[in-house]
Amino acid sequence: MPTTVFRCLLLLSVTIVHSNSYAASAHEQGQFSLILQQLDTIERLARQAEAASTAEPDDRYRFDYPRLTQDIRRIRQGVQDYLSPSRAQPRDPGELVGDYRLDTPHAKPSP
Repeated sequence: MPTTVFRCLLLLSVTIVHSNSYAASAHEQGQFSLILQQLDTIERLARQAEAASTAEPDDRYRFDYPRLTQDIRRIRQGVQDYLSPSRAQPRDPGELVGDYRLDTPHAKPSP
C-alpha cells in the first residue's frame, strides 16, 4: 500500500513540475483544483495504508504516516493560499502635515 502512496506523490510532483508556468489564470486555477483533488485522494490512500499497516514495533524501518499527512496538509495550504491570497494590509503612510504654504524669504535691502 505504501507503493501506491509513493506513486500518487510522484504523479503529483510531476504534475506540479511540468505545469505550464505561463498558463492563463482560469486554466491555472483549474489545474490547482485538480491538484487539490489529488491531494485529497493521496491523503485518503495514506489513511487506508496506515490502517492496513502491519508494522511491528521491532521493525527496523517504518513509514512515517503522520509526517506524510502533515506534508500533504502543508502542500494543500500552500496551494489554497496561492489561489486565494489574503488581502494585503494598507501601508501606514505616516502623518500628513497639511501645511503646504512656503514663506517667501525677506528681500535684503539694497545698499
